[in-house]
Amino acid sequence: MDPLFWDALFLSLRVAALASGILLLAGAPLAWLLAFRRFPGKALLEAVFLLPLVLPPTVLGFYLLLFLGPEGPWARLFGVSWAFRFEGLVLASVLFSLPFALNAYREAFLALDPNLLEVARTLGVPRYRILARVVLPLVWPGLLSGTLLAFAHTLGEFGVVLMVGGSIPGKTQMVSIYLYDLVQALRFAEAAQASLVLLGLSLFLLALVRTLEGRWRSWRSTTG
Repeated sequence: MDPLFWDALFLSLRVAALASGILLLAGAPLAWLLAFRRFPGKALLEAVFLLPLVLPPTVLGFYLLLFLGPEGPWARLFGVSWAFRFEGLVLASVLFSLPFALNAYREAFLALDPNLLEVARTLGVPRYRILARVVLPLVWPGLLSGTLLAFAHTLGEFGVVLMVGGSIPGKTQMVSIYLYDLVQALRFAEAAQASLVLLGLSLFLLALVRTLEGRWRSWRSTTG
């Protein structure tokens, strides 16, 4: 196997792992807020977060490239451009996968029995203990499922990461772009090998997500 393939695959795994971790830490509180709180502009805020679901990836990537580029607001504010860098790939992946993780997290929170939370509050249980003893044990399969889904989605990104990171081998060339470059160069045998590895990895992740969701539903039906 071409060493560049492993470089691209490891880069994709690093970007996906970091982006998924950020989504879990930032997306879970956000999903809780959207699930249970009412505030002015909530519908507009939800529409903004869900926009990557319907926006062409190249459009999102183009705006991010302008934002993170040498002449963009990010560089003027922090003195460094994140275009064509690892950090830019992570940020683009977080924004692009946010709707997938957010929907899964919110569904997990909405499945909570509100009476259970109300009983805990009336008994005077502190909020942090309700979170640790009641909420997290009930929703962790949903949170993990959403995070794995975002991880798998990030591995398959193309348009956004191509616009923001380009295709610099060993630096910003993610595995989906590596595969595209192979096909462009008519190296179909190597493209077939790379595709087979990605197919197996994606299938494994989706099977894991479905298994977690199945166990979660089974557990809820026995305790609900």
